[in-house]
Amino acid sequence: MGRLTRWLALLAAPLMLSSCLLQPTKFVSTLDIRTDRSFTFSYVGEVVLPRSEQSPAGGLPPESQDEGEAPLQTDEARYFKIGEQPPAGAQPPAAGAPDSAQEAAEFEQLAKALASEYGYRAVRYVGNRKLAIDYRIGGKLDHAFIFPFHPDGQMFLPFIAIELRGKDRVRVKAPGYAYEDSAAGGMSGVGGMPGPGSRTSELDGTFTLTTNAEIVSQNQEDGAASQPDGSKRIVWKATPTTRDAPMAVLRVATLP
Repeated sequence: MGRLTRWLALLAAPLMLSSCLLQPTKFVSTLDIRTDRSFTFSYVGEVVLPRSEQSPAGGLPPESQDEGEAPLQTDEARYFKIGEQPPAGAQPPAAGAPDSAQEAAEFEQLAKALASEYGYRAVRYVGNRKLAIDYRIGGKLDHAFIFPFHPDGQMFLPFIAIELRGKDRVRVKAPGYAYEDSAAGGMSGVGGMPGPGSRTSELDGTFTLTTNAEIVSQNQEDGAASQPDGSKRIVWKATPTTRDAPMAVLRVATLP
């Protein structure tokens, strides 16, 4: 394996455990972006941490290391151990199996950790590996924005990401709101990351983008609907059959 792929695997190490792969299930999500770069975002609904049949206990898999090189180390102590790999020879719990007492305690811990983060109005464990979340935040798009991200919990796979493109454009993409193989940033199967079939089949939600900025491009085939205030509204439906992640590029106020 080449050095580049090896380092991609290292960067992907926080994603190796199912505990860091929060996935949306039933939800309503909204994003409003104004020409002046002000924005508000919300996610209200449930998330699930799917069980994984291959959750490395720590470090990178042997194939991610070049021959003759020292093993790469990871900060295993920072990982939540939800969905940890069972002992050799043990069968993984069935997908519909109830959470064990230990798992329930760890989900409660995760809910408490998330609730302490700015933007989370409410987080509670509801059983069956699910959390109910009410998240709302606003700000200025003079920097990138992703959701969710909790560094202590190593949750990196974004439901939605907003990136700056040049001085006068922003690109919105919501990989979490689609059942596509590239939802992990196009790195499925790298370093033990989940591949096709590991994504949840419970995806059921809507993502609505409203804006008074110029829409440079977007991928909702019905297009944008005009609102009474002159702004535009685009609605994407997220289901297990949704293959294309919601995407839009907007022209906003120019940065200095």
